[in-house]
Amino acid sequence: MLSSELIAQVRKIEIRTRRAVDEIIGGAYHSVFKGRGIEFDEVRGYSDEDDFRDIDWNVTARMGEPYIKKYVEERELNVMLLVDVSASGAFGSGDKSKRRYAIETAALLAFSAIRNHDRVGLTLFSDRTELYLPPRAGRKHVLRLIRDLMAFEPERKQTDIDLVLRETIQTLTKKTVVFLFSDLIDDHDFRQSLRILNRRHDVIAVRILDPLELGWPAGINVVLEDAESGRTTFFNARNRGLVERFAQTAADWHERSKTSCDQARVDMIEIRCGEDLIKPLINFFNKRRRRR
Repeated sequence: MLSSELIAQVRKIEIRTRRAVDEIIGGAYHSVFKGRGIEFDEVRGYSDEDDFRDIDWNVTARMGEPYIKKYVEERELNVMLLVDVSASGAFGSGDKSKRRYAIETAALLAFSAIRNHDRVGLTLFSDRTELYLPPRAGRKHVLRLIRDLMAFEPERKQTDIDLVLRETIQTLTKKTVVFLFSDLIDDHDFRQSLRILNRRHDVIAVRILDPLELGWPAGINVVLEDAESGRTTFFNARNRGLVERFAQTAADWHERSKTSCDQARVDMIEIRCGEDLIKPLINFFNKRRRRR
């Protein structure tokens, strides 16, 4: 039984994200993801307006006059949302956690997809696959997807992006647009799996970071706890050298994940907690349109 509070939250996200889809995202999504191939439609007689390169010579030889094969664009796409639900997603220095930003961004893309008559699937992962929903179409399915995003409690705290990428490679049989939602902070090397998955499909990394993960404000001492390992550390922010090393270490981590995406030719959308999530999405769509 769903609680009234959860139902209200799902409905609130639906209203907010669908408004953004109607006003901004829908057309941009459609112009970028137009279909990943073509399918055979019919054989018909050749006319002067047709391209002679489309002539089917086998049918032409049998019929004694030129015929062409007609194809149509394969419109319906599969969209897969891979969402990191490890413990680090619970962090947020503002009023929303990284996971909440992942939920709202995933919901926006899911509603864009069903408006485009595409099918949407969901994988929630930590250091294993916690939940898998195969791609399906329709508003009812997307509402269930959002409900699971909001209500699901993972059993594990760690992160293994490489594992979920390898499992996705094995699971997906049809060309799919894959959105990977994570802070991409992982001790496992996922570069090869990312490269293989993107070679077969269209992978977009949605990196979600909190401002405090980029640099800690000087003078504010704090006890830091690693959400995934449980280890605690006293952070003396009055130590200027320590603050600078923190910032450099963070920069190195994030540059490493950016380099992994670049080497795999995977586009990255960066969402910052506390900032508007629409603008990075629009920038991504505009970049894709220019490339097309």
